[in-house]
Parts: sequence; structure tokens; C-alpha cells
Amino acid sequence: MSEHTQEFGTTGKPHPFHLVNPSIWPLVSAFAGGLFATGVIMYAHEVKFGEFEVGMKGVYAGLAAVILCMFFWWKDVVKEAVTEKAHSSIVKIGLRYGMLLFILSEVMFFVAFFWAFFNSALFPKGGIWPPAGIETVPAFGLPFMMTMILLLSGCAVTWAHHAILEGDQKSFRQGIAAAAGLGFFFLGFQAFEYHHASFGFTDGIYPSTFFMATGFHGFHVLIGATFLLVSYFRAKKGHFTKESHFGFEAAAWYWHFVDVVWLFLFVAVYWWGAGSGVEAVANH
Repeated sequence: MSEHTQEFGTTGKPHPFHLVNPSIWPLVSAFAGGLFATGVIMYAHEVKFGEFEVGMKGVYAGLAAVILCMFFWWKDVVKEAVTEKAHSSIVKIGLRYGMLLFILSEVMFFVAFFWAFFNSALFPKGGIWPPAGIETVPAFGLPFMMTMILLLSGCAVTWAHHAILEGDQKSFRQGIAAAAGLGFFFLGFQAFEYHHASFGFTDGIYPSTFFMATGFHGFHVLIGATFLLVSYFRAKKGHFTKESHFGFEAAAWYWHFVDVVWLFLFVAVYWWGAGSGVEAVANH
């Protein structure tokens, strides 16, 4: 089936869109997401059934269910793109709009965390931010190195993108591998930072907003690096060509989004939010 092959609907009239086969994964994924959310709630409220304490068991079960649904659902999408050749140029426009809207929803997700941080920093209880007794993480230490790692990974993604546009499959794979590797490298340093932090999540408003904002970003780095890793294995199988590579392109968009969010976190949380200038703003 060529790129511009038209499909036929029930009316017999040709159209350039792709009508997907009936799938159980949207419904099953909804139940998996509900299981995960329920597990988180029961863990937060320390729910017990008799002598059995749910703890993190419900969270792990829900997370495993979500991951399995993602695997099988995305496997079907890859089959549509590679085997059935169903992703025409018109379909790809829809996919691009879908990915763009998804990233915009993620932007609003982080807006909430930044809002919480700035609200606490500009109008702090006690008139000082960070609160007394909080030893912040020096911005131009480990966080600055982590910033350089993410920016370098963004450069690697751009290198890979230019390579596939030139039809250079070897450089394409190398660029993806470098970007994904740097992403996991970043996560290792973030885990090190958390382990050596002088405060814990429940030690006040600064630790809570700090860990929520940077921790959820780290979770997004994990998702993005995994996205790139999947793209790498797909590239090894020859799924991407100069003309058709939206699966990788979506991963690249997501990765650049992750980079930009981290730059805002570095400036707002690590640098501005930990400086003495915040106290002056609050007192003013």
C-alpha cells in the first residue's frame, strides 16, 4: 500500500483517513489507570483490609497494568504504521496534532507545580524563603551539571533528526542511543542528589514543592528516555525512513519539551528560589 493509497468506508467512497480496527486497549487502559490511581490513594491513606496492609502493592500492580497496556497498544500502532502502511500523509497530520495537544497538556501539568512554588516563595509564612533551617541544593553544583547533560542529550536528538532526514541510518541510531543514554545518566545523578539532600519530602513547604516539581520532571525524563530507547530498537529494525519517521519525531518533540521544562526548573527552583533575593521580594 503506497503513501497516498485511499481507504474505503462503509459508503464505498474513498477517503485518505485510517479507520482503526476494534481494540480492547482503550477500555483496558482506562481500568489500568483507575487501578493505579486507586493504589496511590490507598497507599496515601494507609488503607488496610483486616490485617492486610495495601501499602505500595496497589501502586506496583497499577503501574504494571499501565505498562502492559502501553506495550500492547503501542505494538498495534507500530503494526499499523510498519506492516499495514496505514499512516498516510493525512493521518500523520492528525498524529502530529495529537502529540502537540498531549505536550500542551503536560505543560499545564507543570504550570500547577510552578504556581505552587512561586505562591509559596513570594508569599512565605514567616516572611522568608527558603524557610529557616532549610539548606538548599547549590544551583551551580550538581544541578548545573545535570543541566548540561540534558542540553547535550537535546543536541544528540537534533543530530539524529538531521541524520534521518539525510538518510544516514547509522548516525541516526547513534544519535538516538546517545540521547537515551544521557537521559538515564541524568536520572542517576538526580537519584544521587535526592539521596544526599539535607531535607525530606515531609519537612515543610519548600521540600514538598521541590520534590514534586523536580521529581515529576524526573519521571518525565524516564518516560522520554524510554521513548527514545524504543525508537532506537525500532530504528535497528528499519522502521524509520527519510520519508516516514513520525514515531521518532514524536519522541524528539517530547524530549525537547523535557529539556525546556528543566531549564525553567533550574532557573526558578534551584537558582532564584534558593537565593537571598527572594526574601527581599517577599518582604517588599
